[in-house]
Amino acid sequence: MPKLTLVPPEIEEYAHAHTTAPAPLFEELREITYAQMASPQMQVGRVEGTFLRFLVALSGARRVLEIGTFTGYSALMMAEGLPDDGELVTCDINPKAAEVARSFFARSPHGRKIQLRLGPALETLKTLEGPFDLAFIDADKGSYGAYWDAVLPLLRPGGLVVADNVLWSGRVLQPEATDDHAIVTFNAKVAADPRVEQVLLTVRDGMMLARKR
Repeated sequence: MPKLTLVPPEIEEYAHAHTTAPAPLFEELREITYAQMASPQMQVGRVEGTFLRFLVALSGARRVLEIGTFTGYSALMMAEGLPDDGELVTCDINPKAAEVARSFFARSPHGRKIQLRLGPALETLKTLEGPFDLAFIDADKGSYGAYWDAVLPLLRPGGLVVADNVLWSGRVLQPEATDDHAIVTFNAKVAADPRVEQVLLTVRDGMMLARKR
């Protein structure tokens, strides 16, 4: 199935232009990511990153969990929304991406709030103690269901899970590849889970927000 353009590029640009600009460090991080990483499009953009920061700040979160650091854009954005004594634990398996992320965390006044755990996220999750207030899932799509099962028990009642790429460029409508089916299965799993109430947003490539009851 061909990739769908969920929002016309002109509208994406308009939204981008009318969203608060991030600190210059984020633009530098974007440039480094596109220059050095094999799949730079995995990085969240200004609109989605700012939205994540808003969610952290508006929810009053003090502890955030992230599955999928990549080069650290989303972690730094969410860290900005945390209070001074807040904590963000982010998990990734890519040493090269983690090296870039750590270098930018070190240059941000909010980087001290971030703990980067390098290794398989499902193993890292076994070592963590809740409660967390918000969790962001943006990693390998085939493991989304397993991440959900591991993350939800760590979340406090009223806490929020945010999962990225849940529209998967429109391929959820006619799934063919393994990852297509994994996202379809994940969305159905969340929708059927009585422990949460959820809304699927058409922001960028789709974001599932699920609030734990």
